[in-house]
Amino acid sequence: MNVRELALDTLLAIEQKGAYSHLQLNEAIQKGRLDGRDAALLTEIVYGTVQRRDTLDYYLAPFLRKARRLEPWVRVLLRLTLYQMVYLNRVPDHAAIFEAVEIAKRRGHRGIASFVNGVLRTIGREGLPSLEAIHDSGKRLAVATSHPEWLVRRWIGQYGFEETARMCETNLRPPQSTARVNRLRATVEEALDRLRAEGMAAAPGHLAPEAVRAEKGNLAHTQAFRAGWLTIQDESSMLVARALDPAPGERVLDCCAAPGGKTTHIAERMDGRGEVVAVDIHEHKVMLIEQQAKRLGLDNVATLALDSRRLGERFAPESFDRVLVDAPCTGFGVIRRKPEIKYTKGKDAIAALVEIQQAILRAAAPLLKKGGTLVYSTCTVEREENEDAIARFLADHPDFFLDASLAERMPKPVQPHVKGGMLQLLPHHFDSDGFFIARLRKRV
Repeated sequence: MNVRELALDTLLAIEQKGAYSHLQLNEAIQKGRLDGRDAALLTEIVYGTVQRRDTLDYYLAPFLRKARRLEPWVRVLLRLTLYQMVYLNRVPDHAAIFEAVEIAKRRGHRGIASFVNGVLRTIGREGLPSLEAIHDSGKRLAVATSHPEWLVRRWIGQYGFEETARMCETNLRPPQSTARVNRLRATVEEALDRLRAEGMAAAPGHLAPEAVRAEKGNLAHTQAFRAGWLTIQDESSMLVARALDPAPGERVLDCCAAPGGKTTHIAERMDGRGEVVAVDIHEHKVMLIEQQAKRLGLDNVATLALDSRRLGERFAPESFDRVLVDAPCTGFGVIRRKPEIKYTKGKDAIAALVEIQQAILRAAAPLLKKGGTLVYSTCTVEREENEDAIARFLADHPDFFLDASLAERMPKPVQPHVKGGMLQLLPHHFDSDGFFIARLRKRV
């Protein structure tokens, strides 16, 4: 199969089977045995088509009014071809249309191929419908940036129209590729020198002091990564261990820890001394944490497969110096990395996750020593899961309070975004993932 046929199958798996885009894409690249150039084109088509699905459907709608029932694969084929015509300058329209027609012939019959050809060539002649025809500004923003209207209106209520618009527009751009340098094996300068020697175009991160970013190439495919010098992690996520600020020799609990990025960062900041207990509900994900720790040369990580709502069954009260609750969440801060989640998670998901988050906090709180630190983090921008969740927890746990020292523990560019012991980063603030961090202390 060629790149576009692989893209069609990948997109169908994401839409119909609920497959994760990044996993399905990796499988397609291996299945097609694609070289770097074709893998990059496949990645662009798949991610771009998912990211802009609703915009593409808006553009297609006037040209499909007379069509009878459209088979799902035909609609997806039209979407991915129109994506190339509108957004990929390096792909000539006639080439994209030709490929689509050939795929339609192989998948369907001459009538479907003729239909696909007719729709795409008519769009080429007549142009796209204007988004300005949508008079409601909230709906227009939703269609223009391909976000569900309910979610856009929700964010407008929380952040205002301009901030929401910037966030939605940023969500359409490819994410920055960054990694954390293992301080026990190298400095940032040494890691950069090694990456450059391997032919990577790399530079220091913009936000976290321990970060490097790839300007070209894949950091996970380097010898530096295999040697345990690097962990693939977004810069905003690197701020969590900095907020927790563990000390060598302490005992730290990391709830919901898989795949282990924050666990291993905590262990590194402890200079490999003390103990980090990493808990996750899934056995196979616990194995990922163990693999990470081994690759990085960390001996101070212990793992346990356990539902974090049942922590009290395995650990004694006040047995940890610090606790991290990196809670399950909607993930609306990482839409650039997992674009399908903006279509698959609805309002009900928020309400259900809020209850899980509170249950984990309730289970973790008694395990923290008096005077200890608890950090709560999520990769979402939803206030109900973030600021509101902390307010609810504090109302039920008067022995905890927000720690205003969070600001001084953050890099200078981040400090203005810290409000009373809480930090909310939106994707457009630093071209990073959207992330929330709250630092709490337990009264003595």
